Amino acid sequence: MKILLTKIKYAIFRLSFAVVVACVCLTLTTSRPATILESVLDEKVLRVISIVSPTIYYHDSKGESGFEYALAKEFAAQLGVTLEVNLMSDLGAMLNATGGPKGHFTTAGLNPTSERQQLVRFSHPYGSTHSILLYKRGKSRPHNLEDTQNGRLVVVPNSSHIEKLSQLKQSQYPNLQWEAVDNSAMLELMQMVHDGEADYAIVDASAYAINKGLYPNAKTAFRLSEAQPLVWAFPTHGDDSLINAANNFIQSYSESGQLKTLHEQFFGHTHKFNIAGSQLFRHRIQSRLPNFEALFKASAEQFQLDWRLLAAMSYQESHWNAKARSRTGVRGLMMLTRPTAKEVGVTQRLDPAQSIRGGAQYFSKGRQRIAKTITEPDRTWFALAAYNVGLGHIRDARTLTKRHGGNPDRWQDVRQRLPLLMQKKYHQTLRYGYARGGEAVQYVQHIRHFQSILHLHEIETKRMQQSLPKMPLQKRSVSQSQTVGLPLSL
Repeated sequence: MKILLTKIKYAIFRLSFAVVVACVCLTLTTSRPATILESVLDEKVLRVISIVSPTIYYHDSKGESGFEYALAKEFAAQLGVTLEVNLMSDLGAMLNATGGPKGHFTTAGLNPTSERQQLVRFSHPYGSTHSILLYKRGKSRPHNLEDTQNGRLVVVPNSSHIEKLSQLKQSQYPNLQWEAVDNSAMLELMQMVHDGEADYAIVDASAYAINKGLYPNAKTAFRLSEAQPLVWAFPTHGDDSLINAANNFIQSYSESGQLKTLHEQFFGHTHKFNIAGSQLFRHRIQSRLPNFEALFKASAEQFQLDWRLLAAMSYQESHWNAKARSRTGVRGLMMLTRPTAKEVGVTQRLDPAQSIRGGAQYFSKGRQRIAKTITEPDRTWFALAAYNVGLGHIRDARTLTKRHGGNPDRWQDVRQRLPLLMQKKYHQTLRYGYARGGEAVQYVQHIRHFQSILHLHEIETKRMQQSLPKMPLQKRSVSQSQTVGLPLSL
């Protein structure tokens, strides 16, 4: 009996083993389809669909840039692949192309909407923004959408703003009308309000923040919505491998503080803004900058600087007045002191070429003296602050930052402590003592603001040079009745 049981057990074991072997062989001989993530890793290329915008993607003298581009590039770097950007101009077409040959996903400052969920899936949020209504400075300020019904209200085609307006038309404002301007982005809408071509426009607050210096006559009337998440769009078909990887990246990138740092890099200069100052600056871009632009570019190339940064520094110092002179005796476009001029070999401080070259050289030397642990772009902001208040006081501010638990290598941390150098209880404990650190913070903010406007002006100039002649207004837009039923939005 025992022998029989043993034989039975052995037979069962052999059968089980045969089944296991068969399964293994089947696994080895049957190839399953690769997941989307595996295909990306195998091809070593992550393709993204995007759109040209100062907040999303643009190309300048340094190459490709933009907040959302930089974020997508970080995601690609984490995967160990190359990022390939395919640009499109129509938001509806972008979403329809998502998951196809043009891109594995889409990044374009998108808000998730119920209509879009029929076409794409959304990642975890990497930020947020809200929509605002703009009107022209000097005109009567509207307090709600009812106040806009006798004027021309413009929006971006296929945007989430259209979906919001459609909802409000049904629930509160039955007479509400708007126009979706063909081939437009939020920058164009701001310009239309600034120039008086439109009475009102709806844009995202983030786009307004970075562009308002370029079109200062476009002013905020009121918020149209609460904060809405910003997300990437992925296709509804296929597996979840890539969107899961994206969600894990966004979560870890945010928790590490890197997302906040990236946001600071692109938007940290937009908080302070002076309408009159920006209007004057915009005017002088046309009237004064052309006299010195070639000199700025030549010196910037010589010392490996961004010419717009150098021009912004000069404007902050002298308002591009070659004969400028302060009560303390600093002179010229870069407002050099006698000792500084002597140090960099400038013999005529009122000579534009010498002044710009000398200022660029002095700033470049100062940037090289910044601690090697500080990386760009923070390194430039530290150097600007040191150019204004002195390197010793910057070192003190870094010491104070470390005492308070901040990161002494991050500008956004150190700039919070610089104003404390004016308080006795702090500066008396530091090596270099009292300093007007608050002015240094404003100095950096102003230059970053001016540099941003110069950047936007250059983008807009190139866009205008490359675009077709402007069409009559009545041919550039479609009526509200044509846009209410559109299934897509921004």
